Amino acid sequence: MSAQTNVAPVIIKRKKVVGGDGHHGGAWKVAYADFVTAMMAFFMLMWLLNATTEKQRKGLADYFSPTIPINPVSGGGSGAFGGQNMFSESTMVMDGSGAVSRAPSNARRSRGATGVDTRGDEQKKHDEFKTLEAALQGRGGESLVSSKALKHIVTKVTDEGLIIELFATEGAPLFVANTDKPTPLMKELAQVIVRASDLVNNGVAIGGHIRAHPVVLAASPVWELSTARAARTRTLFEGLGLQAERVQRVTGHADRKLTDKNPMAVRNNRIEVVFLRNL
Repeated sequence: MSAQTNVAPVIIKRKKVVGGDGHHGGAWKVAYADFVTAMMAFFMLMWLLNATTEKQRKGLADYFSPTIPINPVSGGGSGAFGGQNMFSESTMVMDGSGAVSRAPSNARRSRGATGVDTRGDEQKKHDEFKTLEAALQGRGGESLVSSKALKHIVTKVTDEGLIIELFATEGAPLFVANTDKPTPLMKELAQVIVRASDLVNNGVAIGGHIRAHPVVLAASPVWELSTARAARTRTLFEGLGLQAERVQRVTGHADRKLTDKNPMAVRNNRIEVVFLRNL
């Protein structure tokens, strides 16, 4: 028989230590990285919203929500949907709907993007004028006119319609002195107006204005010369492609409506082109 003993058995307990708990671990770094990434995306979004125009943001929104087969911001081409593209008649994307006036199609009759425009007629006309004005001034996109010629254009929307004022400056006349012969500057501006006329189908009125002449002249040429320059402008427009039936009136105003307080200032030599409101 084996001898019995009262000695207790020895028990060895091993404790397993797991590292990385609490603030000494790496899990918080993942959450922090996600937070920084989200904040960076948020600030980039805020910057993009501030750096883009309303028209550009609308175009981006339309691109990511294609609920209709054509873009609501179009106008000019005679393609499958009667809209416009970058390869249309003009070098820039125009805002409008339907075909251009030089290549009319049945699609032009539909002024809305989907064929139904729920806005009022007055609001539509106002928007068309604003689009034309923005294109001439180069706001929110490419301008129809060079920066040099842009200095000779002033636009404003009135009850009569959109008034586009083409004016002369010192050293940059619109016509050869005391004649109705247009200068290269006037020819460039005429091309701009004719191209812009494709954005709308409104009638056109042309008015000639010139500066005052000395009262010592035996026969002041203000009436004849202002009328002749307005008539030459009409001929120039039609030669560049403006439909003759769109011209509603051609008027010579002589020196009766001056824009400069000095009656003999060159700034008073100008041509006013009015895109009339459709009744």
